[in-house]
Amino acid sequence: MAQKLSATARRDKAARDLAFAKTPARRAKKAHAQREARANPEAATGKDYDHKDGRWESPARNRSNDGEGTKKESGKNYKT
Repeated sequence: MAQKLSATARRDKAARDLAFAKTPARRAKKAHAQREARANPEAATGKDYDHKDGRWESPARNRSNDGEGTKKESGKNYKT
């Protein structure tokens, strides 16, 4: 469900999100996930690549840090 933001807040959030998506770490993780998906399309269908565990997981499980929340994981760097 989309957030209800004012036009200014929506513009500012889009700029922040894009800046974060273009950081070297995020670009490396995206490229790695794409390489893994091309290597094994069946395993990747409908899944997100978990760089911490090195496997495909459901998007909900990957975003929640395996049910532990994301505070523990904040700022960690994973091999890609």
